Amino acid sequence: MPPSSSTSFLLISLERPARALVIGASGGIGSAVTALLASEGFETVHALSRSGAGRRSAGVRVGRIDLENEASIAAAAAQLVDGTPLRFILVSTGLLHDPALQPEKTYRSLDPEHLARSFRINAIGPALVAKHVLPLVPKAGKSVFAILSARVGSIEDNRLGGWYGYRASKAALNQFVRTIAIELGRQKPEAVCVALHPGTVDTALSQPFQSGSKIQKAFSPAYSAERLLAVTNALTAAHTGQFFAWDGQPIPF
Repeated sequence: MPPSSSTSFLLISLERPARALVIGASGGIGSAVTALLASEGFETVHALSRSGAGRRSAGVRVGRIDLENEASIAAAAAQLVDGTPLRFILVSTGLLHDPALQPEKTYRSLDPEHLARSFRINAIGPALVAKHVLPLVPKAGKSVFAILSARVGSIEDNRLGGWYGYRASKAALNQFVRTIAIELGRQKPEAVCVALHPGTVDTALSQPFQSGSKIQKAFSPAYSAERLLAVTNALTAAHTGQFFAWDGQPIPF
């Protein structure tokens, strides 16, 4: 049965007992979501990241996963087979920049290896998570499979150009989400599969670009995490395959 409305849970639409999974749990948003989920009445919160680091507390099980290595994804999924139903999954990973890769300002800066890496991390890795983890989602009752995308991945909303690899890989991710949602809905009709835009959040990913953001002041990871859980709590199977912002507003693909 769903938790009583008298509870303080944000995710009151998900039945308990259940487990939750966060991939990218060592990042700013992933860490904040993990901390919040630990107080949401889940039997276990599986917190996976490439480094294996993360917030350790009662009910949180920390582990490793490498989205650029399918064997690593399969091995991580194999560790999730036993236990109460897996009803909440968030893939909170993404690559915008690192010491070797910066967002392209012009097509003259396009580099095939940098583009391939952006696609491996931002699109292919999350799709492979779906391949190995979604079979573990229960057939009955609401479940949530959410992946952090970005507003700049919206083709319709692209008015500034630039950031070629990030935009294109997030657009590819959105197509994966839409297509996965269609297939998942045939097998598990109450499941919700969505892409989420967390807003501009004060994390390592966004910090170099916050001064130029004309959209909003950067959120704290804790606030973004709370908003993301609130949005997913309100979603039903009628919303599956769509793209939503932190405030619950739909974003065009």
